[in-house]
Amino acid sequence: MASALERLAAIIPPVGPRRSRDWAAVERQLGTALPQDYKELVETYGGGVFDETVWLLDPGCPDEGYNLLAQASERAEILDDLWEFEPKPPQLLRDDGAEVLPWAYIEGSGALLYWLRRPGQHPDEWTVMFNEGRGPEWEYHPTQCAPFLLSVLTGEADTVYFPEFPPDEHQFDSNDDILG
Repeated sequence: MASALERLAAIIPPVGPRRSRDWAAVERQLGTALPQDYKELVETYGGGVFDETVWLLDPGCPDEGYNLLAQASERAEILDDLWEFEPKPPQLLRDDGAEVLPWAYIEGSGALLYWLRRPGQHPDEWTVMFNEGRGPEWEYHPTQCAPFLLSVLTGEADTVYFPEFPPDEHQFDSNDDILG
């Protein structure tokens, strides 16, 4: 069976050359390894937006709003401040040592896609959490980022947050084209 990335590339062909990143340096800065499917997504597409909606965060993006490293730091600070006054929702985030790390931003909504990281888990076992961004709602998706992204773009995701999917035609706009 084809991988999620292969299936994604079949419906949205990548343009341009592969985009290598210094993953060892990125992972040192983050203090954690990253899932292989995410690294392959970034190397295949680079950072950018799928179907004018899902922005893939890229550690190489010069715009901090779409840079994985900048967003990881910013989101950690925002959530730490929030959870100092409010309990962590949902229960999955209340488990000892559970953390989230953002990997995508949803255009125009403030929503984010995160990895749910648990102690002792290999990054390739991290699953997806969706937070509506401007409210308390979270969704858990027991899959990795590439399969989740594919399911959103094809309209197969079990979520109420992407009612416009699937579009009639798919597209990917790279940060290089959008941000110059």
